[in-house]
Amino acid sequence: MYIESIPNRNSPPAILLRESFRENGKVKKRTLANLSCLPANVIEGLRILLAGGKALPADQNMFSILRTWPHGHVAAVLGVMRSLGFDRLLDKAGERMRDLIMALVVCRLLDPASKMATA
Repeated sequence: MYIESIPNRNSPPAILLRESFRENGKVKKRTLANLSCLPANVIEGLRILLAGGKALPADQNMFSILRTWPHGHVAAVLGVMRSLGFDRLLDKAGERMRDLIMALVVCRLLDPASKMATA
């Protein structure tokens, strides 16, 4: 597939999305869509994509990071709690309740605050 610009005498050129194929040893073209109504930047983006490029240039940032949530310290505290057998002490509480208690303890260890602030 490729994009071809077909000049017109008294009007703007027609921008067509085309496909080439062989039939009986001859190269033929088939028009898939007329892209004349699209803005120039969209057509140029399609050309880049069809040529095997990327949709966004590397220097253009579409996303910005608002905040990040570190999790390594949480994994470290959970690992120590499990190695000490803290989760086996709470095994009678039920699986969901045990997980909630473990999460609350980890939260209070990492960021000491009141119970209301932890919730």
